[in-house]
Amino acid sequence: MSHDTEQREATGTSSGAAEGPEWSRLSPRLMLVNLSMLAGPLALFAVTVALTGADLQALISLGSLVITFLVITGISTMRLLTTRFRVTGDRVELRSGLLFRSRRSVPVDRIRSVDLEAKPMHRLFGLTSLRIGTGEQSSSSSRKLSLDGITRHQARELRRLLIDRRGSGRATGQDEDVTITEMDWAWLRYAPLTVWGVGSVFVGLGTAYRILHEMKVDPLELGIVKDIEDRFGSVPLWFGVLVAVVITAVAGAAISTATFVDAWTNYRLEREQDGSFRIRRGLLVSRSVTIEERRLRGVEVAEPMLLRWAGGASLSAIASGLSNSDENRSRCSLTPPVPRDEALRVAADVLAEEQSPTELTELVPHSRAALRRRINRGLLVLAPVVAIPLGLGLWLTPVLVHTAWITALVGLPVVIALANDAYRALGHGIRDRYLVVRAGTFARRTVVLQRDGVIGWNITRSCFQRRNGLLTIGATTAGVGCYKVRDVSVGAGLAYAEEAVPKLLTPFIERSPRG
Repeated sequence: MSHDTEQREATGTSSGAAEGPEWSRLSPRLMLVNLSMLAGPLALFAVTVALTGADLQALISLGSLVITFLVITGISTMRLLTTRFRVTGDRVELRSGLLFRSRRSVPVDRIRSVDLEAKPMHRLFGLTSLRIGTGEQSSSSSRKLSLDGITRHQARELRRLLIDRRGSGRATGQDEDVTITEMDWAWLRYAPLTVWGVGSVFVGLGTAYRILHEMKVDPLELGIVKDIEDRFGSVPLWFGVLVAVVITAVAGAAISTATFVDAWTNYRLEREQDGSFRIRRGLLVSRSVTIEERRLRGVEVAEPMLLRWAGGASLSAIASGLSNSDENRSRCSLTPPVPRDEALRVAADVLAEEQSPTELTELVPHSRAALRRRINRGLLVLAPVVAIPLGLGLWLTPVLVHTAWITALVGLPVVIALANDAYRALGHGIRDRYLVVRAGTFARRTVVLQRDGVIGWNITRSCFQRRNGLLTIGATTAGVGCYKVRDVSVGAGLAYAEEAVPKLLTPFIERSPRG
């Protein structure tokens, strides 16, 4: 019985091989990449032994880390030995696994994206990962088809083959790829203006402290910390706080700049002959992302506060049918932080318009009730900031009482200024075949969405909105998400939805006798 089964499997395999191309393997150089994964934990092990004098707890913790990486390396090596793939006339097939075997087959006409990514160790050995997206909303890795560890030449050939066979995008009539924009190192001046770099400083310090704590190493007892304490322990508290703030800001700016360089070196945005867009970028990790033009639903211009003050912005594509919405957003960055005029020019080029629809200035303003809501929200944030030191001051020391009223005196005009800025940013409008939505103060976003890409409206009203005659109405697009017009009056919001996509909301609207 077993012999017959093996014979049938062998016969099926032979006939399958005869009917289509031969199965290909991942590159043997992937073995070197897998072995290089052990370099990090081994180096950490050696450094810890040198610093702690072979502390038993540290050795146990790092020993378990090395064993974990050995297991991961073994699994990766098994994947290398068992993975096979091929491209037939109308399908991409992948099989892998030894104990738990899997076989996936994707029709070529279901392919939505073909992306390339090469991490530092892959690049060192001339390898690339090719990822095929089918537009499924699941984030499970088992639902994705990727080839992690093929040569650069093989990846480029496979990408071109799949794009040619799927017949992506609409024909452009051009004979070669056209560069829309590429890296200009003058844009580096915008890199320090992203505030998340400061947050990464605290994340890094917290992670380092936790690792040392798990290894029973007290960071406050390290020699370098003791030396800093001896040198600067007698300085005034205010001076120490000021120095800490400056150091954190400088470190955050440096991290943001380094991240910008790593993410956007070799950046180029191209429109390819088949009508798709290709974004290439990356220094250590090289990426190549493809977006079909026929799946483009609009663009989003983002202007964080510091970047907006410097006249900068960044541009993202709104495209359906790529993957789940979170991954969609991470893949659709069209530009790094650039001058705002450049972002608008690229937006117009991508949308094939003479002028970017985001430049629409006649946006419909919202009612004053929206301003009151923003002032109230700001006061709700300011209230505990003032109340906590006030309560402690009444209990402990008058110094905190003075701190509380000074905070209130400074914070009140700041809250009102931010609320007015957020209110002025609110707006919505229609320009030709696009609807335009703008909102935000700390991160102002202007969304341009094709009206024929809207498949529904999402209407929400909190109890406070109902009291003020307001609602939030969101335009939903398949596989992308919901873009909301916030705190608009009921009549204006419903009229906007009806004008943007006629008859979509009509069955749910009850018109008043006054019209």
